Amino acid sequence: MKVAPLLELHRDTSSSTQASAVLATERAARWLKRAQAPEGFWKGELETNVTMDAEDVLLRHFLGILDQPTLRAAASRVRSQQRPDGAWATFYQGPGELSATVEAYVTLRLAGDPPQAEHMAKAAGWAREHGGIEASRVFTRIWLAMVGCWDWDQLPVIPPELVYLPARWPLSIYSFACWARQTIVALSVISSHRPVRPLPFRVDELFSGRPPRQKPARLAGRSFTLLDKALHFYEHLPERSWPKRWLRPPALHEAERWVVARQEADGSWGGIQPPMVYSTIALVLQGYPMDHPVVAKALSGLSAFTLQDEVGRRIEACQSPVWDTALAVIALADAGVAPDDPAISSARDWLLENEVTVSGDWAVQRPGLAPGGWAFEFCNVHYPDIDDTAEVVLALRRAAPTEASEAACQRALAWVAGMQSRDGGWGAFDADNDATLPNQLPFFDFGAVTDPPSEDVTAHVVEMFCGETGHGRHEAALRRGVEWLSAKQQPDGSYWGRWGVNYVYGTGAVVPALVAAGVPASDPRVARAVRWLVDHQNDDGGWGEDLRSYVEPSWRGHGTSTASQTAWALLALLAAGEESHRATGRGVEWLVANQNAEGTWDEPWFTGTGFPWDFSLNYHLYRHVFPLSALGRYLKRTGRRHE
Repeated sequence: MKVAPLLELHRDTSSSTQASAVLATERAARWLKRAQAPEGFWKGELETNVTMDAEDVLLRHFLGILDQPTLRAAASRVRSQQRPDGAWATFYQGPGELSATVEAYVTLRLAGDPPQAEHMAKAAGWAREHGGIEASRVFTRIWLAMVGCWDWDQLPVIPPELVYLPARWPLSIYSFACWARQTIVALSVISSHRPVRPLPFRVDELFSGRPPRQKPARLAGRSFTLLDKALHFYEHLPERSWPKRWLRPPALHEAERWVVARQEADGSWGGIQPPMVYSTIALVLQGYPMDHPVVAKALSGLSAFTLQDEVGRRIEACQSPVWDTALAVIALADAGVAPDDPAISSARDWLLENEVTVSGDWAVQRPGLAPGGWAFEFCNVHYPDIDDTAEVVLALRRAAPTEASEAACQRALAWVAGMQSRDGGWGAFDADNDATLPNQLPFFDFGAVTDPPSEDVTAHVVEMFCGETGHGRHEAALRRGVEWLSAKQQPDGSYWGRWGVNYVYGTGAVVPALVAAGVPASDPRVARAVRWLVDHQNDDGGWGEDLRSYVEPSWRGHGTSTASQTAWALLALLAAGEESHRATGRGVEWLVANQNAEGTWDEPWFTGTGFPWDFSLNYHLYRHVFPLSALGRYLKRTGRRHE
């Protein structure tokens, strides 16, 4: 007698959820259309942390082009991000981080904030308590060496002679990930010159008096420590001594040539901040005047990464228009927008205009492979990436097809298939970029320095290949990718996320890929992943995961609910056929309840990953495109798709 009323209540609740989801989807689709640029692309802000702002200030000081309005605006932004304990974090509501605190403090000193001021004294005290400058990362101490606050002799040596090593040798520049490779070559020039352009003050208050930080060394690491001592001896040889006079000048010339050859059309290097600033400094040290076309274009490119508002001036570490546009097209299509809708058609045409059709550094490992794919940024022909390419193909499949789009998709499919690593997975930029030695160099104590295959990239590629009728001529690559993913499942059923936070992102990417590849929802791989997601749903109905999950197991799948992470979980549950599961309904209800009046979602939390734990990102469009996709797929699965 009690069963019928309960069933009726469930039916009414489900109907109400669907109705509210329809309205939320309509509002979100309208918002996203309004956010499209006239050229056809989408680009959300890529928010990072104050180290970008601090290093831009230090760069301008070093080059002698720092003006007071720029300094004041940057300092205002830096001050706004200080924590109550005096430190600076690298992500929203994160713990204080030493290097960020040191760089922020130096910037404020440069802006005129006296060390006796309360906020400065608290910052310096926090820094000393956590090891001081001596415990900051190597990159921070390089900046301090360039402005006279650290001794070059207390830094690992990066010799420009590295460019002589054959491409396939261990520790050649091509054994590093593309982002590290570009940074290493430029820094090798800077390290050779050992420049000092001092600040007008000292920062003794940031020193703790403890020994400088050193990377924990395994056997190979201890060998590299001995090598570094030998390189320091080499650096102190007279310039006219043999072998230095025979090796150093041509090495510097070759490093300079390598850097110049990889400058992009917009003046950047790889479309990311570190190679941009270090390459600019390296070329100036090599004698390029400030009005040289290469340097002038670089400074213009840096300006394009600058945002300013009432809070102050901030720098994006990168820009993501290709990635954002692909995700926006998929979201609109999921919401029921027609393939020939002007918003989708103009985005398709913009994406086709930005296809990469020339070979880049990836060809070192895959000589003879024809190019085809997309990069992440506006201009980055040297470093297209596999993840973007997979999502762009998925987006183009949602748009009205043209002869040009079909040809571009076929080129991309062939290129991605050729970029599969020997173990069956895919990295982001290179194939088989998984050496272990680079990580043990004393120089690298921050961020990932290689680009091995990852679960999320491989999942997106598998999903892309599944869009082919019958999986086509890439069936073998697809099958190996599925096998690779199967082997990477965590004991608890989740999947690690390399480029998004973290197990929610990885699991949200892998489950739809496995299902698309024909793995049934009843398969243990899918069932265990679904169970993990259900078990980690928050009490409010959403999902969230803190960045600390990369280093602290207790944070895995735990954190404040966010729109993007809730959507990732829903995409997995919906792919697994769990549209009627109570967890799915509660997740949809969370998205509906937390949509703001404009039709989007507020999300200050960082859910993107640059380097796991070390460098975090807040993609401002994630909070919109993923929820819109999740809502649209929910309505389709429940028969209430809005057209």
